[in-house]
Amino acid sequence: MKNRTYIILLIVFWGCSRQTPQKESVSNPKVDSIQELINLAKTGKEIELQDRKAYLTDAEKLNMDLSQDTIQLKQLSEISLAYKKLEDSLEFRRTNAMVLKMSQNLKENTVLGYSHWDLASFFNSYGVTDSSFYHYKKALGSFEKLPADSTAKSLKGRMYYSMARLQDSYKDYLGGEISATAAIKIFDELEDNYRLYNSYSALGILANGMGDSDKALKSYEKAREYLDKSAEKNKADLILQNQNNIANVYLNTKNFVNAKQAYQQLLSSPNLKEKKPETYEKALGSLAYSVLKADNDIEGAEKLLGEAFNINSEFGELYNRARLNYFYAEVLAAKRDTVKAIAQAKESYAVARETFNNDRSLDALKLLTQLDTANAASYAEEYYQLDEAISEEERTKRDKFARIRMETDNIIEENQILTKEKQVWAGAAFLLIIFGMAFMIIVSLYVSNNQLKFRQKQQESNQEIYNLMLSQRGKFEEGKQLEQKRISEELHDGILGEMLGIRLILSGLNNREDQASIEQRAALIEKLRELEEEIRTISHELNHASYEKFHNFIVSLEDMIDGIQKSSGISCSFVYDKKVHWDSLLGDIKINAYRIVQESLKNCVKHAKSKNVSISFQSMENDLKLTITDDGVGFDPNRKKKGIGLRNIISRVKKIKGVLDIDSKPEKGTTIKVVIPAKYVEFEIPEKTEAINV
Repeated sequence: MKNRTYIILLIVFWGCSRQTPQKESVSNPKVDSIQELINLAKTGKEIELQDRKAYLTDAEKLNMDLSQDTIQLKQLSEISLAYKKLEDSLEFRRTNAMVLKMSQNLKENTVLGYSHWDLASFFNSYGVTDSSFYHYKKALGSFEKLPADSTAKSLKGRMYYSMARLQDSYKDYLGGEISATAAIKIFDELEDNYRLYNSYSALGILANGMGDSDKALKSYEKAREYLDKSAEKNKADLILQNQNNIANVYLNTKNFVNAKQAYQQLLSSPNLKEKKPETYEKALGSLAYSVLKADNDIEGAEKLLGEAFNINSEFGELYNRARLNYFYAEVLAAKRDTVKAIAQAKESYAVARETFNNDRSLDALKLLTQLDTANAASYAEEYYQLDEAISEEERTKRDKFARIRMETDNIIEENQILTKEKQVWAGAAFLLIIFGMAFMIIVSLYVSNNQLKFRQKQQESNQEIYNLMLSQRGKFEEGKQLEQKRISEELHDGILGEMLGIRLILSGLNNREDQASIEQRAALIEKLRELEEEIRTISHELNHASYEKFHNFIVSLEDMIDGIQKSSGISCSFVYDKKVHWDSLLGDIKINAYRIVQESLKNCVKHAKSKNVSISFQSMENDLKLTITDDGVGFDPNRKKKGIGLRNIISRVKKIKGVLDIDSKPEKGTTIKVVIPAKYVEFEIPEKTEAINV
């Protein structure tokens, strides 16, 4: 501890001594001291880890005394990155959160982008891919705000490439292909050959995952062209990687003859075994399998696998061992040694499950169903359950990635719209001010020829008019924001959920030509027509008179509930008090009650996984009581973070001055109760009605 204190004092003294009295120094002595402490923490491998973290704590304290916010932010960013390098996740998250907040306040998009990048790589290292993807997307958004120079373009391309790799890991091949293509476009413009190699390699991996072997091979060949043009120090290793990728495509498509040639060429590379033992071992195993399938050379395949097992045992790579066990099981099955083949297949499955190698687990189970006929049924059932679990996890991740992309794109689009609106309003305000100033000058010149008293009264009148204009403008803005919020709720609650479901179903029916599919597509097209009518209704509701009147309320509710019941398979029951004159309710009450029921049912379909839902709308003295009960998975209503659907329900209840009560527990279902003050209007039938064309 004494040594550390002495070093800190020495650093501070050294930083101060670097100032020159003759002229103002460009460097800041405190910044120099902070940098020295950060460098000690990052590079001082001979220093104990506790002391290295303590240096960062001291650097952070010195950083708090800096006067300039931008310099303070950059130093704090360096400290946060140093914590990440020391694998101190708690301190990294704490300082990273400070950097994010500070850079947002200062609008330092470069530092903000790097901080999101650091957080994305942190989450990726722990396997939290959805959070990692989210922060890569946020980093991309920050870098897009930078001036369009080569550095900013390169940063954007690297984010696209990182996103593509994450999307491949959860088989979001289409989204990954879009990201990789965007990266290629940027790096091609920058003539960055090395990163073009990486991006085309990622495109090849994605194409291989989709089963498009031709596209995968073309992508790998293109990657090799750019690799040859690059001047990377590890080019030889990258060439081996590219050859291995090409060989894997042949192996995955069961083109065993070409796969055998490709792996033989890869293994002939000088010193491959010494430089890249893991690559050598994987290539040996793949060559053994290719030899078995292409030439039926059981003895040759067994010999190659024996060498591969020895290398694997030497370096202890458990993940790759499942692959070797699977290949050896195939060899033993070809030798008709079924007992040993089953044992190797079981070993492959056990190792694959231990190392979370899902694809190899499925391969091993599939082989066991063929070899162990006595237990084939149980293996087939286990295969089915595992495949379903993997598919569900991948679908969930893809949905998260899609939501992140959509939400981020919507935020960017909204920001662009707001920016344009601000520019319009700024221009209008500027013209208004110019007009007002010109008017005041003209009036003042005119009034200057009259009495002083008249001039003073005229100026007071002008000031009053100006204040009134500002007041009216504020009211206009407030009304505009309320209307925008209402339209957003209508579109989210009523239309987006139904269009998402229709799009997913139509995607599945796209390649089917049977009569049932044709009829189902026709029904979905009719559903789209109904959505068109609903959009038209919302546009009519923008007219105040239309919004106030909502006829056939109970019929509309029944049609909506019946439609959701048919499309989702959920059993819905609906009861209401027939003594109430429902169509005489205020328009606000009807439309908001309708949307509350619609949003609640949508949540039952999307989140609660309900089987039965009951809806009750009853009269209660001077109030109406709406009750929606489901038998779904439930949730914690006291959690701080609420989804947009639940927030919309709360907002709608407030609009009609109702009282909301949500009773829900995990695995206990959910009951939503809304007590609404009953207010009625007398409908007037106008003598003449104008036709509204949409």
